Amino acid sequence: MNFPDRLAADAAFCEARLLVALEGRADQPVTQAMRYAVKGGKRLRGFLVLEGARMLGVAEGRALSAAAAVEALHAYSLVHDDLPCMDDDDLRRGQPTVHRQWDEAVAVLAGDALQTLAFELLTDPALGSAEVRIALVGGLARASGIDGMVLGQALDIAAETAGRSLTLEEITALQAGKTGVLIGFAAEAGAVIAGADPAPLCRYAAALGLAFQIADDILDVTGDEVRTGKRVGKDAEAGKATFVSLLGLEGARARAAALVAEAEAALSGYGKGAANLIAAARFVIARDK
Repeated sequence: MNFPDRLAADAAFCEARLLVALEGRADQPVTQAMRYAVKGGKRLRGFLVLEGARMLGVAEGRALSAAAAVEALHAYSLVHDDLPCMDDDDLRRGQPTVHRQWDEAVAVLAGDALQTLAFELLTDPALGSAEVRIALVGGLARASGIDGMVLGQALDIAAETAGRSLTLEEITALQAGKTGVLIGFAAEAGAVIAGADPAPLCRYAAALGLAFQIADDILDVTGDEVRTGKRVGKDAEAGKATFVSLLGLEGARARAAALVAEAEAALSGYGKGAANLIAAARFVIARDK
């Protein structure tokens, strides 16, 4: 199956698994908000889990709960990032953000519940032995906590009141936490499930995660709100340092292309089996949303 079809199929698998996980729960606004938050999106992180596992000989069904877990964690981060006390966004995936559709209290609780759902999903025995599941839980905790997304968000907030623009090294470190570490977990999870060496996928993910954020910065300058499904131009309005403001538009594009080449090189040992992961890296910098 080619990359676009595989990405779409994996997105459907992940969404179905998440909705099954939410079946039978109390019919409350917070549960409705959780279902709302997990619908739509590219599901690139879930795809990375499933495709990495497939490349290493693991059936997608065995890895599906890990793919759904990383998507639940990602959905929680978006719900909280959109809050007025964070990025203060009204639009996500072409729809009102959760706190606009309901209210801030429901959004906070829905995000909290999606985060805990992610770890519940990682207890699925289909993922493997207790040691494998513990490794996945530990990896996702590190990627999402104070060494990962939370740190990245904290650095982002601090930058808004720092009184100066961030340097290229600082913004690289910020985005590695805010975006890159969770992408890294997703790319390496298949190796954890397969009991394989995660080093090549780790190198691939490091390059992919940074390329993804550079592409996001480019879209904030060149993108269309209808296509992206979220507000654009907000970084420039806020005077935030980005890869585009520091490198220029063409410099940012060149850096993203170089990172994609690094990602491809990291997977050279897998031959044709890595075709869809390589296509994913190319897609990251070519996307328009």
